[in-house]
This record gives sequence, C-alpha cells and structure tokens, in this order.
Amino acid sequence: MAQLFNACEYLLDRRLAAGDGQRTALAGPAGEISYAELGDRVCRTAAGLRAIGLQPEQRLLMVMADSPEFAVVYLAAMRVGAIPVPVSTMLHAEGIAGLLRDSRARFLAVTHEFAAAAESAAAAASGLTGILADRPLSAGIPVHGLDELAAAAPDESVYDTSADSPAFWLYTSGTTGTPKAAMHRHGSIPVVCETYGARVLGIEPGDRCLSAAKAFFAYGLGNSLLFPMSAGGCAVLNPVPARPDVMAEAAAKHGATLFFAGPTFFANMLRAGMPSDALAGVRLAASAGEALPAQLYQRWTAHFGIDILDGIGMTEMLHIFLSNRPGQVRPGTTGVAVPGYQLRIVDEDTGAGVTEPGTPGTLFVRGDSTATGYWSRYEASRLVFQGEWLRTGDTYVRDADGYYACLGRTGDMLKAGGMWVSPMEVEARLLEHPAVAQAVVVGASDADGLEKPVAYVILVPGRQATGAELIEFCRQGLPSFKRPRAVVFTDGFPTTATGKVRRVELRAMAASALRQEQAR
Repeated sequence: MAQLFNACEYLLDRRLAAGDGQRTALAGPAGEISYAELGDRVCRTAAGLRAIGLQPEQRLLMVMADSPEFAVVYLAAMRVGAIPVPVSTMLHAEGIAGLLRDSRARFLAVTHEFAAAAESAAAAASGLTGILADRPLSAGIPVHGLDELAAAAPDESVYDTSADSPAFWLYTSGTTGTPKAAMHRHGSIPVVCETYGARVLGIEPGDRCLSAAKAFFAYGLGNSLLFPMSAGGCAVLNPVPARPDVMAEAAAKHGATLFFAGPTFFANMLRAGMPSDALAGVRLAASAGEALPAQLYQRWTAHFGIDILDGIGMTEMLHIFLSNRPGQVRPGTTGVAVPGYQLRIVDEDTGAGVTEPGTPGTLFVRGDSTATGYWSRYEASRLVFQGEWLRTGDTYVRDADGYYACLGRTGDMLKAGGMWVSPMEVEARLLEHPAVAQAVVVGASDADGLEKPVAYVILVPGRQATGAELIEFCRQGLPSFKRPRAVVFTDGFPTTATGKVRRVELRAMAASALRQEQAR
C-alpha cells in the first residue's frame, strides 16, 4: 500500500511541527500572517469545503488574485483531497467558462477583482454547483463566503492521499492552441522545493520571496507559495498587476530578499529609469519564461548590482529544471541541469540523441516533478510525454562544459537562404546596439514566398535609430543571411498572461512589414 503523503502537510503542518508557528508565512497589502494563523485558517476552510460538499478529486477552479485567500483555498483543497485548478486572472468570462467546462469543475473560487467575469462564466457552466467568493455575488447557484468557510470549526484531518495522488492542475498558456491542463501529483511539490528551491536558490527561513509572475502560473506558484513555505520563509503576495514601481515598492516595504520575474519585466524595470538601490534588500533574482539575453543580463547587473539566475521551466515540469547557479552564471546561457533532472538534446529528423557539443536539437528532460499528462488530451500527451522523457519544444545547444544555450522554440527556428537562423542569435546582436532596449525576431514570407527574418524593436527612451542602421549593425556582427530584412519599431509586444511574447501574432503581422520594405 502506498505511503500516505499530502502536499498541504508538507508545506504547512511540517513547518508547525518544526516550531515555525510564529514565523511570518504571508505578507502583503493584507498584512502579515503567521504559519500558526495560516494553519488555523486552512483547517477551518478545509472543514468548510467538506461541509458544502466538495469531494476528493473534484476540481475547484480558482480565479483569484495573489492573496491570503488564494493560499488558503489552494492548500485547503489539497488537504481534503480535491484538486485546485488556478487559472489566469486575465481571462474574460468566455475563457473562464471554457475552462470550467473543460475541467468539469464543481466549484469556482473567485476574489472580488474578477467577480463580474465569474458570474457570467458560471451561467455558462452547467456542471458548477457552487461559488466561493470574498464578496456577495448574484448567481443562480449557491455562493459561499470565504470568511464563512473559514469560520467553521477547525478540522485538522487530512484526506488519505499518497505522493502519486492527483493534487492540482495548471493550464498551459495556450499560445499555440487550446489550453491544456497539466495534471500534477502531491509528490511533485517536494521535488521542486528540494531541487531548484533548496539546491539552486538556497532558500532559507529568513528569505522573503516576491514574484512578478502571478501564482496561477507554474513559475509564480513555486516562487510565491511552494518555495518559501517549504523552508519556513515568507511569501510576499501582490494582488495587483505587476509593474516596475509596484514591485520596487513591495520589495522595500516587505523586505524581499528573492525577486522573480521574466526577461520582459527585467527590461521594463531598466526602461523605467529606476534608481540603482530600488531593490536594495534583494540578494538574488531569478528569470524564466524566455531566455535572458546576455546584453540584458549585463545591463541589469551593472545597474542594480543584483545577479540574475536565468533558467527554464515548464508547466508540465512544474518549475525550473535547467538553470545558472549563484557565482557561476554564464550570460546568454540557461546554465546546467538542476540536481535531480536529466537532459538530452535530440535531432528531430532522426530521433537520435545529439552528443557533439554545439550541435542544435530539441531539448528533452526527465525528472520526478513531471506531470502525469494532459487532462483529456490524448494526442497532445503522446507528443509531449514520451516515456520517462518530456519534449520541451525548445531548440538548444550544449557546449563542451555542459552549459546549455537556447536558440528559441523549435517551431521558431527559420531558414533564410537555405540556412538555419536562430531568432535568439539575431535578437542578441540587436541588443548590443546602444539604442535597442528589447528585440524580438520572427520569420515571415517575402513576396516570393521565401522565409526571411523580421525584427520588432523597442528603443531605449531618448535614443534613436533607423531600420537601415540596425540591419547594417546586424550585418557587421552576423553572417549576412542572418540579418533582419525589415525592422518594425514598436512601443510594446503582445504577451501572454504569463508575460511571454506572443510570437505567433508578430509572425502574422511580419509579412506585411517585410513586403513593404522590399517595395521601397
């Protein structure tokens, strides 16, 4: 018989047993909450969830701001054996309704910021039996107040789950298709906490974690809840949209020591002209979501004096499995395998592993935090989950020292003049120009139907450059066939809810820009 294990006990009860009851678990605009206070609220809410009829393995969809309410609902649902499903707070009613139907959720938990969308979504999801909310709502089904649930008599019992029992689902961003729910088990949580959290970040009880990425995203969930609670640290929860000034203010007010974001957000902080001591208490920053360009890394560290560990993770792997290490960062690379994970590069044409350093291929990973598959997505599961290995869909090269460098999504690679071009390489060259703040390169078909690189560029405030100047700059630093054939200046890029650039949208617009350039 499988040994009993519940992730809520790992994150919460274990800390109380270690004597951390009076330590601060959560901080933010709602005030500071100790582990003892959080434990009491979770046990009461768990009792309330049982009372309203939430059953083990039933889904509870969460459209909630990063807040104590998010933490309580997430932990209490796992405690009773149910499956919390945090989803993007940027979804409109139609998107929420679609995920309610897809997940077959019986309950919907919502904070007041998203109440209107939740009300509309609930009306379009026939299987829903109740809503959990922090404010009164008008709905055709029972609405249970979160405060009402937390007022139940505390029940410290835990459902008989094992490490392999379903614990929670996370939907992928769906940038290239229909969103899919990656199904994670209870045992995945200690894996990521004790590999990346402990052995890469070196997280300790005195750390306070602040994340620009929200907790509905796998990256944000680890940063904002799993890692700090696993070590007896503090999660600084920010319920409002992340902006450079908001993050800097939260870091100073709540004493953040670890700061998590993505390359686009780091670039935005530099563009905001923030003082060099804006993150004075932060000892280390981490980046994920997209590869961190070497030039951006160097600009950031030179200005703020804080090192950034660039890494890669996936919703399907729960968190980061490949990362640079403190004191061993190689700018422009994603580092080396996180302890506990194995990596290999595969030639997509032959299916054979690539052993020669510098030879590109698709990155595969295996480790014990891998999701069990996608909910009701048989073909997609077969493509991504291949035995013990998971296909990332990213093209990588490995150097002789074992450091991995990203060349972009496998589908983002393009051919110009019959030669492979990595968008990441062209973007890195553009970022070396003093007038370029951010750059994204995509492929587009010219008037002859041939694929060519097109660059979308955001300029440094107060600096100027022409498209011809940047194209010539790339020609001087790269093989000529890799230069952009057109440059589009923009004030921002379309992004997903998790901050990744939506290259598919840029590709759709790039052909027009390329043909206009060729017509001149």
